[in-house]
Amino acid sequence: MVTLRLEGLGARYGKREIISNISTGAFYGGQVVAVIGPNAAGKSTLFKRMAGLIAGPGEVVLEGSTKGRQGICYMPQNINANARLTVYESILLASKQSTPGWAVHDAELSLVDDILHSLGITELAFSNLGELSGGQQQLVSIAQTLVREPEVLLMDEPTSALDMRRQIQVLDFMRSVAKKKQAIVFIAIHDLNQAMRFADQVLVIADGTAQGSGPCEEIITVDMLRDVYNVKARIEKCSQQASHVIVDAIV
Repeated sequence: MVTLRLEGLGARYGKREIISNISTGAFYGGQVVAVIGPNAAGKSTLFKRMAGLIAGPGEVVLEGSTKGRQGICYMPQNINANARLTVYESILLASKQSTPGWAVHDAELSLVDDILHSLGITELAFSNLGELSGGQQQLVSIAQTLVREPEVLLMDEPTSALDMRRQIQVLDFMRSVAKKKQAIVFIAIHDLNQAMRFADQVLVIADGTAQGSGPCEEIITVDMLRDVYNVKARIEKCSQQASHVIVDAIV
């Protein structure tokens, strides 16, 4: 089983320190990890540092992997779409990033078909990327990431352009992917109620540092909401599996 932990991770842009000394316990294959925190807390920078796209101190400790760092895939929040490609072509091209050579095999075509079907976008397969809405482009970006069959998936606000139904569908699907593939799925998300519904673990980032990590019910507390988000809130348990955050006032 793949495991991942962070040891003293940091990153700078020029002289400005964005994240510093972020350390966590181990996250395990099969888990969804919600990465939460205010705007500009450093979540996107953390993902880029974990993916090796930017340098900095500290270490991403990955164990039990069959792909090494190649098994860590990052899906950015902002999507750069080549409007000349069709949806199918763009996903197939993404799959070749993790397979040698340019010959296309039946198994790769089948995987693309399965992912399109699972995300409910089969009808878009031969549409040009430039014709898609923001939400549709976001779903295609998820497909481009999944087709690489990552062991660790870093998703930066993957549902921000989706309506409520699609958000629930995608988050539920990503939870099933984590379980089925025994992958670790990190999702940066602002909706704490969705985080508590779909995530196994949560990592809180604020002011470029880790404010806590662990099971949702242990980390998402009224004290954390006050200290990190500056709100007065209640957490009400709706069922044995779900709780909800209710904000009463801004502190």
